[in-house]
Amino acid sequence: MIEKLSFDKPIYVLAPLAGFTDLPFRSVVKKFGADLTVSEMLSSNALAHGSVKTLHMLQKASIEDPYSVQISGSQSDMIRRAVEVLNEHDGIDIIDLNCGCPVPKVVGHGSGSSLLLNLPLMGEIIRTIKDTSNKSLTSVKIRLGFEKKNHIEIAKMVEDSGADFLAVHGRTRAGKFKAAVDYDAIKEIKEAVSIPVIANGDIDSYEKAKWVLEHTGADGVMIGRGAVGAPWIFHQLRTGTQEIDNNIKHDIIMEHFDKMIEFYGAHGVAMFRKHTHTYSKGYKGASALRNSVNSISDISEYRAVIDDFFKYSEQVN
Repeated sequence: MIEKLSFDKPIYVLAPLAGFTDLPFRSVVKKFGADLTVSEMLSSNALAHGSVKTLHMLQKASIEDPYSVQISGSQSDMIRRAVEVLNEHDGIDIIDLNCGCPVPKVVGHGSGSSLLLNLPLMGEIIRTIKDTSNKSLTSVKIRLGFEKKNHIEIAKMVEDSGADFLAVHGRTRAGKFKAAVDYDAIKEIKEAVSIPVIANGDIDSYEKAKWVLEHTGADGVMIGRGAVGAPWIFHQLRTGTQEIDNNIKHDIIMEHFDKMIEFYGAHGVAMFRKHTHTYSKGYKGASALRNSVNSISDISEYRAVIDDFFKYSEQVN
């Protein structure tokens, strides 16, 4: 497995994003350049109790290799049971613990960024994953602190508890998704620990990704919202080309639609509307397209409309 995920050169990782980074989106991003894809965040309680919906979300595309599954939880015993469930599933290479999610319902259960308030418990949970897992690697996603920064202390706890690498979102929990990202703090973490560090937060363009890698010295970048509506950012990074050909964009969009239908069946049409809205930003006639697809539910009709639009419509910015 270590051969599958080498940190010899910077790696490009798709961040887990609820409602977006499902199997179809991940498979497209992987095909066009991501080194690592991560499942949407899964509740350890739901996994331990065999939730059908949660188990369905574990599925991966054959192209996703290596593949990481992110779990959340606040009780070592429940985490252990969740990991035992994951142990039964082949094709998972990494178990990632979420210690960064700022969403109130997650924090309210003591999970996500709540763990930053209890570092001994966080360390115990990381060790539980490490000791129970039959997967190759254990990783952790953190923020810089809960109310205020104590990022070095957090990162050292992650390392001392046996994690193989960590991803750092450069805000505190209090900063949610609005505060400025502190890339200096990510750099400080990189200098303080010996395990690989992946930088995350507001990386929304090829230029920004390159700058963050250089500024922080990180071993990779993790891109989430910056890839929604622009998954070709991974193609740009992989090929080292800032310009992206419209034909490549068209190919990626159509591949994404086809994968949605393959995975979700006819329901994939309705689910793809939000993606059509983000993909069409900056194209001439985008609002007319959005209006028309809102009333289309037939797979071939929907496909023909977007195929035609993204092939022939001009970009205005």
